[in-house]
Amino acid sequence: MKQISLLLVLLIAGFATSAQLKVKPDCGVLTVDVYKGWINETKPNADPEQMKAKLPCFTSAEKEGPSSTCGGGVYLDDKGIRFYTQRDYIVINEKFKGKFTAPVMGVKKGGLFTRFGNPKLKDANWEAYQMSYGIMIVYYNAKGVVNKVIISTKTTDDIDLCTTN
Repeated sequence: MKQISLLLVLLIAGFATSAQLKVKPDCGVLTVDVYKGWINETKPNADPEQMKAKLPCFTSAEKEGPSSTCGGGVYLDDKGIRFYTQRDYIVINEKFKGKFTAPVMGVKKGGLFTRFGNPKLKDANWEAYQMSYGIMIVYYNAKGVVNKVIISTKTTDDIDLCTTN
């Protein structure tokens, strides 16, 4: 009787343990291509379902529409990336651990001129560069170092940034 009881306990424990194991989707190395305006070949104006398929490691998603906070999005918050799908832009913050095709994150103010020329617009804490796909906006922290990058397929006149970034 003890052997049957022990066998049942082990079987139940085995099923319970295997039911808790879930493989987290992997996106591989995330690469921000600042010249093409995409992350792992996913542009900011792509369809949200295409984004989820190309980047299965997303942590959450919000449908586009009037009830959404910022027009919907696909978020990789643990990776420091947020796609705002209705507004067609990507935010990359200092939590990002992937790579850039050109040094941007962590570059000191004035250090992007040699690579991107003069910014189209600038303020004390940010600069917007005209790119072939749209714009790239870089934000500087108190030390004058880039700590956030926005890539958009829109122009400086058309972009509508969410205030919760």
